[in-house]
Amino acid sequence: MAMTGMVVTTHVELPEQAIMRFAEQVRTGAIDEPTGQMRLGFDLGTANIVVAVVDAANHPIAGGWVHSTVVRDGVVVDWAGATSAVRALRADVEQRLGHEFTKASISIPPGISDGDIQVFANVIGAAGLDLDEVVDEPVAAARAMGITDGAVIDVGAGTTGVSILEDGKVVLSVDEATGGHHMTLVLAGSNNIDYDQAEAMKKDPQYREQVLGTIRPTLDKMATIAAQALGSRDVPAVYLVGGSSSFESAPAIFEARLHRLVVRPAQSLFITPLGIPMPAQEESR
Repeated sequence: MAMTGMVVTTHVELPEQAIMRFAEQVRTGAIDEPTGQMRLGFDLGTANIVVAVVDAANHPIAGGWVHSTVVRDGVVVDWAGATSAVRALRADVEQRLGHEFTKASISIPPGISDGDIQVFANVIGAAGLDLDEVVDEPVAAARAMGITDGAVIDVGAGTTGVSILEDGKVVLSVDEATGGHHMTLVLAGSNNIDYDQAEAMKKDPQYREQVLGTIRPTLDKMATIAAQALGSRDVPAVYLVGGSSSFESAPAIFEARLHRLVVRPAQSLFITPLGIPMPAQEESR
């Protein structure tokens, strides 16, 4: 098992183009013709499990996802569900690509315990695959974006993770349990509705202004987590990724706390999953 803080920087296309293409593949089931060896990766998120396949040039080849609640606050809480979902997603991409995979990488929230890391890794083994690499979620996002220096804030459904990179290496990585799940809980309590209704409301454009007014303190707490992690470090850029960062006002809220420009790329939900199967820099040379 390899675990590394190195990021990949070589792309056959612009990172933005690759991310957009991968998002399309996940949503439509489209595939591309690979060049060279394909690599497989899984993102076990609080709201979704995403599978990604890239080729030797780190071009996205295929993707897929299923809604899932197997992870809560960075911990696998449903072992059987996680294993079953990974097996199903593996079988789906193998059938579409006509290729059998023998190993896969998996992402983890930064800063979790060695025991919890092992649980994530064991999901891959239980699904009949050898473990290729374990990679922090913000590091995976950095790989997909071709970043070697700066801070990556990954706002997921369950946690907010922050990683600082210097010369392609992670020098700080933290994770705290505040994410989209907590936004939904706040919405449910504020509107006296159940969780599923609140989740639907959060995603409905017609309620966007009302939702933003209610969840702004939660976004501000996420920004505070990032500010505490960054401290006085002088980072060249700050990147905001993850599905729960998709609200229009999110970058401005983070900028107000961090007193720095915050860049949120398009299709932020799919950036981390795409970077998971990408190899570390020294392997890609």
